[in-house]
Amino acid sequence: MENSGLVIVDKPADWTSHDVVGRMRRLAKTRRVGHAGTLDPMATGVLVLGVGKATRLLGHLALTEKGYDATIRLGQSTNTDDAEGEITAAASAAAVTDEALHAGVAALTGRIEQVPPQVSAIKVNGERAYKMARKGEEVELKARPVTVHGFTVTGVRRDGDLIDVDASVACSSGTYIRALARDLGASLGCGGHLTRLRRTRVGPYDLGMARTLDELAGDLEILPMDEAVAAAFPRRDVSADDARKVAHGGRLPAAGLGPGPVGVFGPDGTLLALVEEQGRAARPLAVFVP
Repeated sequence: MENSGLVIVDKPADWTSHDVVGRMRRLAKTRRVGHAGTLDPMATGVLVLGVGKATRLLGHLALTEKGYDATIRLGQSTNTDDAEGEITAAASAAAVTDEALHAGVAALTGRIEQVPPQVSAIKVNGERAYKMARKGEEVELKARPVTVHGFTVTGVRRDGDLIDVDASVACSSGTYIRALARDLGASLGCGGHLTRLRRTRVGPYDLGMARTLDELAGDLEILPMDEAVAAAFPRRDVSADDARKVAHGGRLPAAGLGPGPVGVFGPDGTLLALVEEQGRAARPLAVFVP
């Protein structure tokens, strides 16, 4: 019988998210593996994988708040907004004061309009932006609303014309830390790009729960579905009658548990479904019982 649940991986540098999925398919001995929220090859840290039935949770988990530790280099711009690209411009950051730096960070905190990087997975007329950029095409990407809940400078290192800024960021789904680096540099008149990125959290799943691929090869820890859902979403326990209704895709009366997904559990604690409340009814998003 297929083991279903979440695996919290500490992604190594220079691996794509798809590389990690491929490794997990071999470790878990199943093709049914997916991930919630892509990490660029340069980035390390929390990558949430779903195995078996848990792949149906991933789209909902991808929408939760995320946390990052990052290093931003001021004084150089690149064509990818990170260290994997080519330097396209350089302007001395030596005159940037700590006060100006903190003001620039504050301006990028809260609800902001952010233009995604040219080299990103966003589709433009059905084609990925990064594929168009690689062909030398100019990609017109529209600004999108994102929320930066926290943007805190944790260290500043000055070296001639360059400044390396360490920061921790908490943000909504869809926020590009590379774009924050680019926009901070642009606002300070010296350009900027991302040189280090480590994801510390996806929703309730943090680095304390994450395991390296080598550790997982020795002991494959799969977080059971019921624990994964209870950690990430509001919980609703229902009667045997309501459990039967949910198991057959039926709706329940709303219980006022919020706009996002709610985990529904039967009288014996079994995970039954994810539901979403709309008006007076809670409709199933995904049913997990046979």
